[in-house]
Amino acid sequence: MSDTSNRPVLVVDFGAQYAQLIARRVREAQVYSEVVPHTASVGEILDKNPLAIVLSGGPSSVYEEGAPQVDPKLFETGVPVFGICYGFQAMARALGGSVEQTGTREYGRTDLSVPAEGGALHQELPVSHPVWMSHGDAVTKAPEGFTVTATSEGAPVAAFEDTQRRFAGVQYHPEVHHSPHGQEVLRRFLHDIAGLRPQWTTSSIVDEQVARIREQIGDGKAICGLSGGVDSAVAAALVQKAIGDRLTCVFVDHGLLRAGERAQVERDYVAATGIKLVTVDARERFLTALAGVTDPEQKRKIIGREFIRVFEQAERDLKAEGDYRFLVQGTLYPDVVESGGGAGAANIKSHHNVGGLPDDLQFELVEPLRALFKDEVRRVGTELGLPETIVQRQPFPGPGLGIRIIGEVTQERLDTLRQADAIAREELTLAGLDRSIWQCPVVLLADVRSVGVQGDGRTYGHPVVLRPVSSEDAMTADWTRLPYEVLERISTRITNEVAEVNRVVLDVTSKPPGTIEWE
Repeated sequence: MSDTSNRPVLVVDFGAQYAQLIARRVREAQVYSEVVPHTASVGEILDKNPLAIVLSGGPSSVYEEGAPQVDPKLFETGVPVFGICYGFQAMARALGGSVEQTGTREYGRTDLSVPAEGGALHQELPVSHPVWMSHGDAVTKAPEGFTVTATSEGAPVAAFEDTQRRFAGVQYHPEVHHSPHGQEVLRRFLHDIAGLRPQWTTSSIVDEQVARIREQIGDGKAICGLSGGVDSAVAAALVQKAIGDRLTCVFVDHGLLRAGERAQVERDYVAATGIKLVTVDARERFLTALAGVTDPEQKRKIIGREFIRVFEQAERDLKAEGDYRFLVQGTLYPDVVESGGGAGAANIKSHHNVGGLPDDLQFELVEPLRALFKDEVRRVGTELGLPETIVQRQPFPGPGLGIRIIGEVTQERLDTLRQADAIAREELTLAGLDRSIWQCPVVLLADVRSVGVQGDGRTYGHPVVLRPVSSEDAMTADWTRLPYEVLERISTRITNEVAEVNRVVLDVTSKPPGTIEWE
């Protein structure tokens, strides 16, 4: 079997909803994976030295003018290839098979029929089992050399394989939960057909990243912007493991924090790690920089810029101890994707540590979590010995409450939102719901007022929005169905205890189409 420790399985994205999910499922089979756009040439793909290639689904028809195609040269490289849905059809067409409209479209739950032998992908699985389909076209003839290993009512060729050349594919979506045997099918391609070793484990991630950090930093010193969140905490712990006390963490109190966060970082994290921590009070600086600003992208860029300026000042203050040339950040893979990282990726919003960095950055970035999803980061934190109170902390954005105020950020509005947020978090904790939701942003609609009645008098206050969501990795999310009695307690307490708020509303939008944060 091949050594998978430093080389990726590449997921070629043909515009699928689930390209990132495919990458996650590959990682769950303990093989490292990355996503690349379908516009990447065969040469660019080979430059990444992939162990295997997965062709994702997509919304196009392969025979439509302008539809993305697979370069047939890809199949001459000797790299194993697995096609899914559109990628399956594009693969079949590129290799000489036939794709047609059969007149029978399949969307959603579909019964897959598997012949007795089943092939490498489906052997010993039930001869009929449900899968998740989403197609109007179908492969009607497999390419030469391929064995058809499954069919469905609307897909004469629902799966095929050529194990000699290490090629396979399926018409359905094995990456979604609605295909109950899908993960096993994907695992069989990776391990049995492609011959890859399951080496992508938490301990291997730690060992690999520690080695990379030592190589990058050498005998230098680093500063880490510690926010108190999971990402920066784990990034700092990794770098500390690599370079020890040559890391100094800088905690910036920018005034955009939730209630009690500064004390928690100064007490809990330092106690758990023994890390060297410097706290900078920059509340006035950030408020001044954000004065009059309402555009969310501009807010993010300002906050990112001011963070860096504070770090640069901290570096100057620490000059007596040596040259701090490296800046550690807890950038995650979803941050990179949403910020337009990589050719063909759309910029959904600039993350403070990706799109929000100034052009004249004086540091060399160290981003040990840049290739990881959030749940992987939590596992790394546990492997490093961080306490559960830190590892399982609900995500909180680097720009803080500044992007949960719709409108200008002022001290009064921050105080209002901080109080409402604290009530929501307290009630969710009391209800035992902390681990069953991903996070619950509370958003202040500062530029909106609504009429209310409190104490037999008319009020004209602000609404706040509760945004409870469930997710695995923040790439997709659904709104969490909180018990009505919990929602009632949160609403009653906020409208009774927060003077400027007279209305609480619930956001029931999934991602997509909405993002988790409002700004």
